[in-house]
Amino acid sequence: MKSRTYAAVLAVLALTVTAGCSSKATSGDSDTKGAGGVKTGKGVTDKTITLGVLTDMTGVYASLGKSVTQAQQLWAKQTNAAGGICDRKIELTVRDHGYDPQKAVAGYTELEPKVLGFAQFIGSPFVAAVEQRIDGQHKGLVLPQAWSASLLGSPYIRVIGATYDIETINAVDYLLAEKRIAKGDKIGHVFFEGDYGENALAGSRYAAKQAGLTIVEQKIKPTDNDMSAQVAALKKAGVKAVLLSAGPRQAASLVGVAAAGGFNVPVVGNNSAFAPQLLATPAGPALAKDFYIAASTLPIGAPDAGPAKLAKEYTAAYPKDGLDNGVVAGYTAATVFGEALKKACDTKDLTREGVDKALLTLNAYESAFGITHDFSDPAAPSTRKSLIMKPDKSVPGGLKVVRPATAAKAAESYKPSAG
Repeated sequence: MKSRTYAAVLAVLALTVTAGCSSKATSGDSDTKGAGGVKTGKGVTDKTITLGVLTDMTGVYASLGKSVTQAQQLWAKQTNAAGGICDRKIELTVRDHGYDPQKAVAGYTELEPKVLGFAQFIGSPFVAAVEQRIDGQHKGLVLPQAWSASLLGSPYIRVIGATYDIETINAVDYLLAEKRIAKGDKIGHVFFEGDYGENALAGSRYAAKQAGLTIVEQKIKPTDNDMSAQVAALKKAGVKAVLLSAGPRQAASLVGVAAAGGFNVPVVGNNSAFAPQLLATPAGPALAKDFYIAASTLPIGAPDAGPAKLAKEYTAAYPKDGLDNGVVAGYTAATVFGEALKKACDTKDLTREGVDKALLTLNAYESAFGITHDFSDPAAPSTRKSLIMKPDKSVPGGLKVVRPATAAKAAESYKPSAG
């Protein structure tokens, strides 16, 4: 479900930014035969493959953006140390948009002519703002750190993991399976206005209809950091649990305020609603008690081989920075892009078109982080499974798994509404 007003405003902004730019800029303008007889285009030379990174290091998702970006820089360094891809070194060009729409669109406009594609683009509203240009003109692969179903359907913007709606359905299923809620109950849903929150809301509404539940909705803005009014409203409504489709700041406030007021109900957030730094705040004990996160990757602190190896390597590369799930998300996206590059190299086509086609062949990609992904259908998320995790300050990254990767029956039957 797309926030039509917000997306429309951003689309106008995108068109404004590109005023005066050449309409001739297409993915195949400079396609040539390069080293090794490999066909190349934008962002690729005989020596380098350049990928764009549009991140948030100073805005609402600053902690996530830093972890995602540093994980991708680690991947690039490791890849280059191993000889690169297709006898070419990987270069990442990073821009911080601070979760500002103008900066995000301007950053895309600046980097697009210089890169093969984007290994990261934080913010589904911002990706949606340039979607028409990506699909109709540029055709470079974009792997967003965003999970809105409105991004499905594009052959070039590919969501890694379950979309917010499916993730939320799996969260409701967890509450039902644990008998924290039952048919006839009310559950609250606090959500950001815009693509993220409203797509998650589509999932909670569907899950509620299937299970005989009632959703009590509370829409907020990304700038709303005090959840006192929302907690009061949900407590008055008598909800038995709360879903949270917002950021870490809102999670800390909601859970902290609820605990202070004796409102003891489980809260389940979407994958971007938690940061381990929260465990050191006054809200930490309440988060550790009855707060959960749904996501499509194992947490960085899991004992499994993939997370354990990455945690060790990331800590060695960035000893002053903590671990969180942004590390896993960023590294996963980078390795997916890298696998597509390898497949494209095999067919001697490192153009945007060649990389896009290569990704479609990855129909059973093992991420090493608990999920097998299928990228063969642009209209579908790469998985319908979600893990459920719980904060635990004794674990690196602050999260432990309480339910393995599972797709609820309602998640399997649900049809996401693509943009």
